[in-house]
Amino acid sequence: MKSRQKGITLFGFIFIILIAGFFAYMAMKLFPPYYHYMGVEKAMKEISQEDLTGKSRDQIRREFMYKLSFQYADDQFGSKNVRFEQNSGGSTTLHVVYDKRVHFIYNIDFLMHFEKSVPLSGSVE
Repeated sequence: MKSRQKGITLFGFIFIILIAGFFAYMAMKLFPPYYHYMGVEKAMKEISQEDLTGKSRDQIRREFMYKLSFQYADDQFGSKNVRFEQNSGGSTTLHVVYDKRVHFIYNIDFLMHFEKSVPLSGSVE
């Protein structure tokens, strides 16, 4: 009787480990910016649920930046990324746009673009 060996060779195993390691490293580099963005989304949701009647845009911007500090999302994020847009119905929308560049390996970087808008309640001055 002839028996056959089944399994993976050492070189095949090393190749699979290298591929899995590459994707694990990529996930470790890309997760923090997405976690940061989830904090921005949470702060925007909190601002949109508040009654902002009588508050100026600067006061709302300061409150938003204060809420970002609780989410540990205020680093590398400036007030220039926060805009207010007046809609045709008289309502106001908070619009946040920013880019994040993450170094990957050697001369390869990832450029991520984040953008989110939420309607604000109350009449904003």
